[in-house]
Amino acid sequence: MRGCLIGRECGLACATLKSREIQIAGGGLAGLSLALGLRKRGIGVVVSEAGDYPRHRVCGEFVSGVADATLEALGVGEAFDGSRRPRRVRWTRGGRVVFEGKLPEPARAVSRHRLDGRLARMLGDAGGELRTGRRVDAAAGAGWVRASGRVKRGAGSRIGLKAHARGVALRAELEMHAGTNGYAGMVEVEDGWVNVCGIFRVDRRVRGRGAELLAGYLEAGGNAGLAEIVRGAEIREGSFCAVAGFETGRQPGGEGELCIGDAERMIPPFTGNGMSMAFEAAECALDPLAAWARGGLSWEAACGAVRAALARRFRRRMAAAAMIEPWLGRPAVAGALGLLPSAVPTRAVLPFLR
Repeated sequence: MRGCLIGRECGLACATLKSREIQIAGGGLAGLSLALGLRKRGIGVVVSEAGDYPRHRVCGEFVSGVADATLEALGVGEAFDGSRRPRRVRWTRGGRVVFEGKLPEPARAVSRHRLDGRLARMLGDAGGELRTGRRVDAAAGAGWVRASGRVKRGAGSRIGLKAHARGVALRAELEMHAGTNGYAGMVEVEDGWVNVCGIFRVDRRVRGRGAELLAGYLEAGGNAGLAEIVRGAEIREGSFCAVAGFETGRQPGGEGELCIGDAERMIPPFTGNGMSMAFEAAECALDPLAAWARGGLSWEAACGAVRAALARRFRRRMAAAAMIEPWLGRPAVAGALGLLPSAVPTRAVLPFLR
C-alpha cells in the first residue's frame, strides 16, 4: 500500500482503504451515530443530509433508557457532555396530577440544536464525510442505508409542535400533560430554555402562528393553564417548528431500502423512547454493516441481520406503547398511566415525549 504510515493512524487509514464505503441518507441521530460507529471501526462513510446544522427539530429532547454501552459502541458519549440529568416525572390531565415518580435512571436532556451540531462536528473530526443540503430520494442498493426520519403519509392525522420557552417554572424535571386531543411534554434543556413539545390530532379549527399555534392546541385539549404559560413565556428565536403527515408504527420503506430510526419504525412519542431508539437502531446496524464493508457478509445477509435485530429490540415496547396510547386522551387516563410501569419494558416506561 503506497504511502502507508506506521502507527495508530495507519491502522484506521488502512482499514478504511480495505473496506467498502457505506452511504447513509439522513443526518439525524440515527444516521450520524451510525456513521460515527462505523468510523470507529475504520469503515468509510458518507452522510447526505437535506438540511444543515445546527437546527431545531420537533422532539422531546431527552434520551432515556439507552445503555452507556450503546453510546460507547457508537462513540457518541461525549456529545452529551454537560447535559442535564432529569429524573423526577409528573403527569397531569387537564391540570390535574395523575402520576408522580422517578425514572429508574436519570435521563439526558439536551436540545437537538446542540446535540445534532455536536454529532456533525464529531463525524468530521473522525474522518467521515457529511454532505449538507443534499436530499436523497432513493437509497436502495448495496451499501445504502436510509436514516432520513419520519415517512410522510399524505395529510396524516397528527401534528407535532415544538418551541423553547424561558421563564417557565416546572413542577418536576420531566412533565407530561395529557389532553383530549393529544399530549405535550416539558423538560429543561440548556441555558434556562424549556422544551415544550406536543403531538396532537390535527384540528383545522385551531388557528395561530408560531408558538401561538402550540398554545392553541394545548388550550383546545383542556390544558388552558399550560397554554397561558406558553403565551406568557419568552420564546427562543427560531425554535418553533412543526411536522405533520406522519403516523406511528412500522414505516413503509422504499423497495429494497435498508431503513433505521424513524424511517423504519416510529414509537408513540409519549414513551420518551424516540431518541433512545435512534441510537439503539444504529447499534443494531453497526456490526452487520461493518461485516459487509469488510467482505464478511453479502448485502442481503447484512440487511437480514439488521432487520432481525431491530425486530428483536423493539417489538415488545412498540406493541405495549401502541396499546396504551389511545387511552391518554380519555377519562380513564389515570388508570392507563397506572398500568404503564408494569406494561411497558423499562426503556419505554418514561412518561414523556420522544
